Amino acid sequence: MADIIQAVRGMNDVLPADIATWQHLEATVRQLVTAYGYEEIRVPVVEHTRLFKRAIGEYTDVVEKEMYTFEDQGGEQLTLRPEATAGIVRAVISNGMLRGARHKLWCIGPMFRHEKPQKGRYRQFHQLDVEAIGFAGPDIDAELIAMTARLWRTLGITRVKLQLNSLGTPESRRAYRELLVSYFRANESRLDADSRRRLEGNPLRILDSKNPEMRELIAGAPVLTEHLDADSRAHFDALCAMLGSMGIEYHVNPRLVRGLDYYSRTVFEWTTDALGSQDAVCAGGRYDGLIAHLGGESTPAIGFAMGIERVVELLVQANKVPAPTAPDIYVVVNGERASAEALKLAEQLRTVLPHRRIEVNLGGGNFKAQFRRADKSNARLALILGEDELARGVVAMKPLRQESGQTDCPTPELATRVEALLRELPAEQN
Repeated sequence: MADIIQAVRGMNDVLPADIATWQHLEATVRQLVTAYGYEEIRVPVVEHTRLFKRAIGEYTDVVEKEMYTFEDQGGEQLTLRPEATAGIVRAVISNGMLRGARHKLWCIGPMFRHEKPQKGRYRQFHQLDVEAIGFAGPDIDAELIAMTARLWRTLGITRVKLQLNSLGTPESRRAYRELLVSYFRANESRLDADSRRRLEGNPLRILDSKNPEMRELIAGAPVLTEHLDADSRAHFDALCAMLGSMGIEYHVNPRLVRGLDYYSRTVFEWTTDALGSQDAVCAGGRYDGLIAHLGGESTPAIGFAMGIERVVELLVQANKVPAPTAPDIYVVVNGERASAEALKLAEQLRTVLPHRRIEVNLGGGNFKAQFRRADKSNARLALILGEDELARGVVAMKPLRQESGQTDCPTPELATRVEALLRELPAEQN
């Protein structure tokens, strides 16, 4: 027997038993972002490698270690997208969407990073990405964060906390960078290999180190929020005041720098204690210089990404998983002619009652076996069609979730009677 081919490591199947939770989350997200005035955009899964190198930064883990990069048959260096912001910015620039315009955009889909697979961290993972382009003030920062807070409330997720920081402008960061380099050079013998490399390229990324042996050294480093420029301080103070006025709790974390180079001023993370080491479920911030860096006109922007797999796991842990969608009607058949007529009948009902889910017994089976299938499907109503019913021009109707007898319905009246009967069933069965 041939070997069974397994899924690629870190790239997981989403099975029918789990899909209801994904669909519930995706539907909730779509409704929420639309209510806030965001429009959907869809960008390619594959982009030029240089896009991510320029946007994300040469000295980030994503670019250095995690990207799926390959040369195609035409000799171009291409990369499976590790995140969506760079692709959305590229799309806005290359499609001529700037020119002073403002855009509120969102997308959802798979991303790819070659990381060590573990719970909550996969090599193919899915993200919701939300971007507001052309907005400079702290009010859009506050609204974006308020939208994420509303999402948690809508989903019934409580085990999340908001961390907040400001990275200032590139100019103020340059001055801070000099202080940071001096501090780490004085302690260079205590740096790990990754931090020594980053010391030359992007020393702020040392603050994001996950190495526990670096914690004490990092804790003693200069604090960025103590070296903000006046405009960034005013922006951050206004944001904090707006969040406070809306009753959104937050914790200022001066070590929060985020993993990508393009951030400036506001950065934030929603974290949880429910997923072990993978504690970030939603994160983002401002990237006011990225659009100009990628060739567009200077345009302020802010956005966030939310990990779908991680939020799905939070829904499971919070017991907020929706019940699988059950059919309203299960059609039980007896006889070859009845089987053919049942398919025809079901199609007619689907035309007249498009909001009802109808499942026809297929593959044969006696009445006992078919009723077991009907019961297992959690349908509320069985329609029974056999040779006798065909001869009399009727279809038998039998509620499956309450003690009630079987009644006959003339075939021309079936749609009306079925709809009336389904509406009469107890509300908890709808």
